Amino acid sequence: MNTIMLSVESINSVAERAKQALKGKAQGAYISFASLDLLWKILAPNRMAIVKALTGSEPLALREIARRLDRDVKAVHTDVQMLLKAGLLNKTDAGKISFGYDAIHVDFMLKAA
Repeated sequence: MNTIMLSVESINSVAERAKQALKGKAQGAYISFASLDLLWKILAPNRMAIVKALTGSEPLALREIARRLDRDVKAVHTDVQMLLKAGLLNKTDAGKISFGYDAIHVDFMLKAA
């Protein structure tokens, strides 16, 4: 299964994983966020619905995503642009939107303040 890990990590943790990758140690696919608030901002419920619709799917046209989610095309476009900028989604040469993974694993820890 082709899985991506979404995590909340410090820059030091990300740098350490990069060092290990440069040494040839497989790290898997990661997208890290600096804070839990940022993760929730990027993956707001409507945006997460887009990611879920594309998980394990062939690339889809923007209008098809909106149709499947029963949402306005303009609103879906705005959300897709944010997900593209965050590196979660990709755009094919044909202009379709893709998410190259079959599964998502979200990892974060909440600690007492």
